[in-house]
Amino acid sequence: MSAIGVGQAVILGIVEGLTEFLPVSSTGHLKLVEGLMNIPVDDDSVVGFTAVIQVGAIAAVFVYFFKDIARFVSAWLRGLTHKSERTNHDYKFTWWVIYATIPIVIVGLAAKPLIDGALGSLWVVAISLIVGSGVMWAAEQMARYKRTEEQVTFADAMIVGCSQILALLFPGFSRSGATISTALIRDLDRMAATRLSFFLGLPALTGAGLYELKDATSGGVSTSALAVGTLVSFVVAYASIAWLLRYVARHNFNIFVVYRIIIGFLLIGLLVTDTVQP
Repeated sequence: MSAIGVGQAVILGIVEGLTEFLPVSSTGHLKLVEGLMNIPVDDDSVVGFTAVIQVGAIAAVFVYFFKDIARFVSAWLRGLTHKSERTNHDYKFTWWVIYATIPIVIVGLAAKPLIDGALGSLWVVAISLIVGSGVMWAAEQMARYKRTEEQVTFADAMIVGCSQILALLFPGFSRSGATISTALIRDLDRMAATRLSFFLGLPALTGAGLYELKDATSGGVSTSALAVGTLVSFVVAYASIAWLLRYVARHNFNIFVVYRIIIGFLLIGLLVTDTVQP
């Protein structure tokens, strides 16, 4: 019997699509919702399902930013064959995204047993939601919004890329929350910080989804549930991306800070009362 039904897959696809790119932690929300639906969050097939439906969300990024990605790839390919093209910022930026992905891949492979085990606890999620909120609030206070996307440097990409490790080790911290906050501390403006977060997430999230595919389809989760969850995630994520980019053009991230704190303490309450299991 499938660990996740089609109806549950729809709900989880909506949660993934809504939260993957908002700085609220998609992993934290998915684990919380899975717990409320009595889905075994530590089951390998469930962990795999969560990673695979992220591919639906990341596919929405490929579609939404298709022109940008095509421009980056085109500049990168030209630079590989023509030395004169290697001063192009798009060429260099593409390499920076590749380099910035290496640390999270190394840590992800080395720490996988811990990530799937003790660090996957809902207690870790709850505490990470609250602590991550503090980091986001501090980043807003430190931000100077001096630099645009065209002024992103290699150091920016590497430091922001490495910040993804926080979300990998502490689900609930939020990958987008960590990357956007770090970019703001680096004095990028909100739009540049948000777009950089999207582009850095492309290889990391795609790779994680493909890596976990074998566990998701190993028999614990039906193919239909996996397909439905991924499709729903794609549709909802596309709408979420469009909304977020409009939002950051005019607002700060304090609303997400407050929301995360509320969810974090709500989760602690559910754990203390045994409403959900850690």
